[in-house]
Amino acid sequence: MTALQRYGEFFAGMQPTDLDRLDIVFVENARFRDPFNEVEGIAAIRAVFEHMYANCAEARFEVLESVGGERVGYLRWRFHFRLKRDRRKRRPVDGVSRVVLAEDGRVREHIDYWDAAGQLYEQFPVIGGLMRWLRSRLAVADR
Repeated sequence: MTALQRYGEFFAGMQPTDLDRLDIVFVENARFRDPFNEVEGIAAIRAVFEHMYANCAEARFEVLESVGGERVGYLRWRFHFRLKRDRRKRRPVDGVSRVVLAEDGRVREHIDYWDAAGQLYEQFPVIGGLMRWLRSRLAVADR
């Protein structure tokens, strides 16, 4: 099993209690970036995931694919979640993470790429309507 696959397994199985073990997975000065956050260091990365678990119920990542070399790889994932105030699950969000590994196999950089506007914001009543309208205005018209 490669270091990227091990990280993918950690990521897919991560629970709030696993946040105490982030130093096994990330180097001390690791960088993490997603559409909402750009942080450096294990404490800051932990804060991002703590915030996610504080606001989302049933939050989990499903790793669909891992591709890469010895130092750089990509994880294609699906995020399943429900906001704590929701009565039902929301549509999952699909994304890709670019992962840079240190020589010891821990993560030095994790950068998420996913469409927050199309996959997340559209699920909310007011902003969703605005996002769908904007998308219809920017899309090529059917011929």
